[in-house]
Amino acid sequence: MQELTIVPTNSTTATIHVVPFPNPKSSDDELPKKESSVDPFLVRFCDNDPDNPKNWSLTKRWYLTMFSGLLVLNAYVRLLCFHSYIITHSLRHIHHSTFASSAPSALVPALMEHFTFSAEVGNLVVSLFVAGYCVGPLIWGPLSEQFGRRPIFVITFFIYVLFEMASALAKNTGSLLVFRFLGGVFAACPLTNTGALLGDIWDPKRLGIAMSVFSVAPIAGPAIGPVVGGYLAQNNVSWRWLFWILTIFAGVCWVLVVLTIPETFSPIILVHKARDVRKRTGDNRYYAPFELRKLSLAQRIESILARPFKVLFNEPMLIAITVYMSFVYGCIYMLFEAYPIVFIEGHHMESGSAGLTFLPILIGGVCSAVFYAVIFNPRYERRVQDFAPSRVPPEYRLEMAMVAGPFFALSFFWFAWTSYPSISIWAPLTSGLLVGWGVCWIFLSLLNYVIDAYLMVSASALAANTVIRSLVGAGFPLFADQMYAKLNPRWASSLLGFIALLMAPIPFVLFRFGPALRVKSKYAPSGMPPVAATSAA
Repeated sequence: MQELTIVPTNSTTATIHVVPFPNPKSSDDELPKKESSVDPFLVRFCDNDPDNPKNWSLTKRWYLTMFSGLLVLNAYVRLLCFHSYIITHSLRHIHHSTFASSAPSALVPALMEHFTFSAEVGNLVVSLFVAGYCVGPLIWGPLSEQFGRRPIFVITFFIYVLFEMASALAKNTGSLLVFRFLGGVFAACPLTNTGALLGDIWDPKRLGIAMSVFSVAPIAGPAIGPVVGGYLAQNNVSWRWLFWILTIFAGVCWVLVVLTIPETFSPIILVHKARDVRKRTGDNRYYAPFELRKLSLAQRIESILARPFKVLFNEPMLIAITVYMSFVYGCIYMLFEAYPIVFIEGHHMESGSAGLTFLPILIGGVCSAVFYAVIFNPRYERRVQDFAPSRVPPEYRLEMAMVAGPFFALSFFWFAWTSYPSISIWAPLTSGLLVGWGVCWIFLSLLNYVIDAYLMVSASALAANTVIRSLVGAGFPLFADQMYAKLNPRWASSLLGFIALLMAPIPFVLFRFGPALRVKSKYAPSGMPPVAATSAA
């Protein structure tokens, strides 16, 4: 049996740990029993407690996992569909000889005619939504650790739907830009909180395979967005209809959030449990561990806004992971500039069919998830048994990134030197398989590592990671067109490959030195090195 209680640690935050507790003799599982070592009024989870998210049925937990992926897909498709619409719609009004330097920064002619703004303002229409991704995670991740996952999902997604509608009805340039930015702020919630939700409902043994399914969503967005945006642009669909389509998608997701997403954050569930016990018994002495936190308004604001960066800048492990993931994320956005150059300008594809060139990235991501479920997850399950009753050290989550890193770099060399128009179009196309496979494994490996290493502050750690990734994702396209124009597709893509090679050793370094860094960590609850854990088991 297990209980949740607050124990002293070297952490600067109130951290809830799991400690053993004998099985109560009474049949009333909800009321805490008097024990010599435990406060009899402390409300905790009992053995096989149905309120414990990790004891929910597999059907319920897999639904939440799949739906979490859909929420992330919504955010990525929303951004990338509009981004592709702008690029492909502009390509139809630009001569091939000026495409490389003009297309990415060009403006949708329909928007220019309607709002009469400049190309610089047109770039803001895309980049401001990404800028919202840099602000939202700073708020929604820590807030979910204060008030729970469900209310943050419900509120932010509803407001996100409203700003989608507002964008479709925008009357002037200023309102469109403001709605784009605020829409990005509220759309960013799933990017941080869905990963934390999976950590709430899955034990370490099954978390990896759940994350493998979930991690396909960030790959599916870059594959589906260009297809939708490309065909909408090719068929002269109004930009307002693009917003309405995305509003309908977001609205359906919000209804499902309200109807089907329960609270999953254990400390908040115990707070609700304690309130029910107090109401049922009339005894106000019953309490949950989380209720012991007495924070002033200033402390709450500091915890909400500053915690992600406090975690980030105090954790060398998280800094290294964030740098690597941000570069990989930026490379995906770079492909939105590189693919039109190679496939539309070089191979003269139509704008709609050119969006299909991103599908190999999705196929590679799906294959990598299947391969993980067949090969890596059984290996991790064996390690869970080997290390029991201790937790498997997070460093064992890094194996996939150690394998995928060099192949991710190779995929850019492959794409670079098969991008000549004289070479079969299938050669650069198939490089997308390796890109999708590498991105999926790198993200899956490092996200699992962050969740395992930081546990109860994982939402804040993921928020900091998401903010930096979004900044890089917004910044890379700003210089992509100049880079590909000056270096040509061969050397520009090769440059990305060389940088990827330089970063590939990061998972190896973390595997070697991660245990020592966790011993000194303020936020990681355990610093037990792998060798010691094995021997202890």
